[in-house]
Amino acid sequence: MSPRLSVRTDPNRPVAAEWALWSTTARLVVTDPARLASASNLVRAHLDAVDRACSRFRSDSELVRLGAHGGRSVQVSALFADYLRAALEVAKTTHGDVDPTVGAVLVDLGYDRDYALIADADVMEKAAPVRVTVTRRADWSTITLVDHAVTVPEGVLLDLGATAKAVAADRCADLVARELDCGVLVGLGGDIATAGPAPANGWQIEVRDGPAEPGCQIRLPGGAAVATSSTLRRRWFHGGRLVHHIVDPRTGVAADPVWRTVSVAAGSCLAANAASTASIVRGRTAFGELRRSGLPARLVDRDGRISTLGNWPAESDEA
Repeated sequence: MSPRLSVRTDPNRPVAAEWALWSTTARLVVTDPARLASASNLVRAHLDAVDRACSRFRSDSELVRLGAHGGRSVQVSALFADYLRAALEVAKTTHGDVDPTVGAVLVDLGYDRDYALIADADVMEKAAPVRVTVTRRADWSTITLVDHAVTVPEGVLLDLGATAKAVAADRCADLVARELDCGVLVGLGGDIATAGPAPANGWQIEVRDGPAEPGCQIRLPGGAAVATSSTLRRRWFHGGRLVHHIVDPRTGVAADPVWRTVSVAAGSCLAANAASTASIVRGRTAFGELRRSGLPARLVDRDGRISTLGNWPAESDEA
């Protein structure tokens, strides 16, 4: 999902840049127009480093190379360790509902290359995706990370897709605010993080998963984040069945699409994304965990009915 941003570009208002990235759209908004070019350079450089470290679809990425070490300890970069540590922490706090060891399951479901290639049937037939031999299943607790040393059991394929965009949004927003001393919003698909001072009217965000879907306008203060997980995006046919990219780690299949989308607001994009993704996996039982967390949330069920929890931003206006 790519929530729309209401952004004005006159000299006294925020300015924005957009570009295609990871089969979605990257959005960068800064409160100081003079900082946009420098901010874009900072964000693009960090995201390029993330891709080289964490991509499941690059044969030269650190993540893919881990699979060639047969369960032996491997020294990784500080960046990869940071992103893996975040994924493992999310797995722990969600009690395994969001697990980075589901890479093999996604491969089995046909998500074995960049989603843009899956969505294009002609390209899909011609592409040569990264192939990984899978011999066993595991869970997050079998991964060992000590400083920059990682041990992944033989045959286990990591996938950081459930957390990496959210971590990247947080890291990029913090980087721009710190280096350039301005307010910033970074959106990577449905993962949106902010840092520094917000515009006078806050960050205006339209949450809507497509023109025909129910949407709402919310206002976020500086430093807040919102994430949306969707079963309507990144889906494809496999074995005659329509599947999507959010896997239930316990069943090894795409989670039952009880929810079309779940949006959560939090103090970091990682926390918001962990709650929204786990809610998709949990289905109807998501209400209990969301209530206990106290996080504002908006859930759209398979029939389009909307539920909100935890004081979902008061500025919202359902449309």
